[in-house]
Amino acid sequence: MNNLETYQNFYFVGIGGIGMSALARYFHASGKNVLGYDKTNTKLTTALMNEGIDIVFEDVIDEKITSLQKENTLIIYTPAIKKLEILDYFNENQFEVLKRAKVLGLITENTDCIAVAGTHGKTTTSTLVSHLCKEADLPFSCFLGGISENFKSNFLYNGSQYSVVEADEYDRSFLNLSPDWAVITSTDADHLDIYGDKNTIEEGFRQFAALVPEDKQLFVRKGIEIGRSHKTYAVNEEADYYSDNLRMDHDKIYFDFHTPANDCHSELVEEFVWDVPGIHNVENATVALAILHNLGVDFEILKKAIANFKGIKRRYTKHIYPSGKIYIDDYAHHPTEINAVVGSIRTFYPEKKLLVVFQPHLFSRTRDFVDGFAESLNNSDELILLDIYPARELQENFEGITSDWLSEKVSLDKKEVSNLSDAFNKIKEKEFDILLTVGAGNIDTLYDPICDWMNKM
Repeated sequence: MNNLETYQNFYFVGIGGIGMSALARYFHASGKNVLGYDKTNTKLTTALMNEGIDIVFEDVIDEKITSLQKENTLIIYTPAIKKLEILDYFNENQFEVLKRAKVLGLITENTDCIAVAGTHGKTTTSTLVSHLCKEADLPFSCFLGGISENFKSNFLYNGSQYSVVEADEYDRSFLNLSPDWAVITSTDADHLDIYGDKNTIEEGFRQFAALVPEDKQLFVRKGIEIGRSHKTYAVNEEADYYSDNLRMDHDKIYFDFHTPANDCHSELVEEFVWDVPGIHNVENATVALAILHNLGVDFEILKKAIANFKGIKRRYTKHIYPSGKIYIDDYAHHPTEINAVVGSIRTFYPEKKLLVVFQPHLFSRTRDFVDGFAESLNNSDELILLDIYPARELQENFEGITSDWLSEKVSLDKKEVSNLSDAFNKIKEKEFDILLTVGAGNIDTLYDPICDWMNKM
């Protein structure tokens, strides 16, 4: 029974995850009874509870669980969950239990789905596409991997014709989707615990690309071989869609946008302007504009929408203080992403002293990309390296894979390893012009204390 309309109750095991919470908000907005479990209370779970969703934080079989009937209840879980009494209960009592990706796939079957995939850039791109759809008043819903600064959520409902989804490659989740339009931003090696090697992850993206009907549009960053017909996009080089003439003025980026040749000429739209730094983010804007152009949205609407895009929480979130110091917080957890963030900082502020506080995410990722991490972190002036955040690998054995081991690979003179609880005091002892906190674990708990402290400097 996979017709989602037949269910009245939706129980989420791991409801605090960014992808899970977007689905929970979707069913809650649809008038369904939504409840769930997560191991920790966070800002996101608090927001869900404030919206009327019932959440527990203990792995026990309570009365709310035993009162659920399998005939009208769907259980949704994340593959990051390994073993729980709650999940065992639902399986043993023959409830319908589906992975998050499967449920998202069922939703996309009934919409014109715009799916954004890639090992980097998918959150920014999908959030920007959603923002542009909202500003153009298109009938859409979105399921995002980050919190939009414009609409303060990872979910928005503005109609049901289109769905905008972040197509996650982890656990091959994106192969459950039914994309009508799709984007592939990058196919760098990642999640090697799932794929094993770079060739296998590239094959996964080719399988995703094959899901797009030939009479629809697939947009792929120029230089990626995907094995089927598609439109290319790029920055500072010709492609089907491309941006060039990039220039910076007062922390804003200006660029021109080119569409493919039509009736022997391409269309040039000059003077887009936005606040999100980095050439990689202009790439993201380029493909977002390409999609909306294909949906028939006027460029004047898109210009205004690009200009008022505020970005995503923890994606280059920047504060400039009266003291002149700058604080930037970012979710980057792969060497390529750290290079992009630090490269943007160096482009805008080449003379300023940069202190980086980095929390590695996953033992396996640290092991697989240790040299890349070391190289990217060498671009800072001083480094505080936090203990590795284990996430789903908490119970696994990775002997010798530690932050001390990673630190030995970093050639900086000024570096140290710290646990999270000591990090804030260590930061306050440092001299810097720019502070960057970066990582995908619980390093975000430093954000509010740092902001409060730097406001008072």
